[in-house]
Formats: sequence, structure tokens, C-alpha cells
Amino acid sequence: MTRERLRCGAEGEALAAAFLRSRGYTILARNFRCAAGEIDVVALDARTIVFGEVRTRRGHAHGSALESVTTAKQRQVVRVAGIYLARHRLHAHPVRFDVVAVEVRGWTVTVAHVVDAFGAD
Repeated sequence: MTRERLRCGAEGEALAAAFLRSRGYTILARNFRCAAGEIDVVALDARTIVFGEVRTRRGHAHGSALESVTTAKQRQVVRVAGIYLARHRLHAHPVRFDVVAVEVRGWTVTVAHVVDAFGAD
């Protein structure tokens, strides 16, 4: 991955976390990593633990940010979420999987939040 793509992704994740915070979410973790993979943002929405996949795009050359969350990526996020819940003993909380899409076009940044974007099944 190029340095530019890493920087773009990190900036998108920071924007997504700020966006969620501005809507009353509490950010519990960013870039939670384990052997099974990574989750970009873990947040609390009332009593619901929200696992957020952040996708950042500059233009639509490779499809939209939302379209880029594949079934394989969804399965990985669900696996990592299970590990996060076990490590933090949070199994009593309801869980949700959201996608936050950050699209950058010139000087314009658009953030789209898809609540309950995919399930754990």
C-alpha cells in the first residue's frame, strides 16, 4: 500500500470518528487489531456497541466507498468484533455493524453513515 493511500485512509478514519462523535457516539477504540484482522472504529451508541468499517475514496475510479465493503470483509469484521467483545467482556451489549463512507472530491468531503449495514450471519 502506498504512503498516499495509507495517509488518505488514516484521514478518512479520523473524519469518520469525528463524524460519529458529533452525532453523540462515544468512541471506544480506533484501529483495533488482532490476528484475525482490524476494525477501524468501535463506538458506543446508547447501549449498542457499533463496529464501524470506514472506507475512504478519492473519486469513483474503483467504485464507491460503500460498494467496496465485500462479503469477505464483512465476515472478517464480524470475526474481529467477536474477539473484541470477548477481550472486553461486552457480550451483554447489543451489537451493530455500520459502514462510514468518506468521499473526497477536490476540496469537498462527503461522509455517509450506513447504520446496520450488514449483519453477523
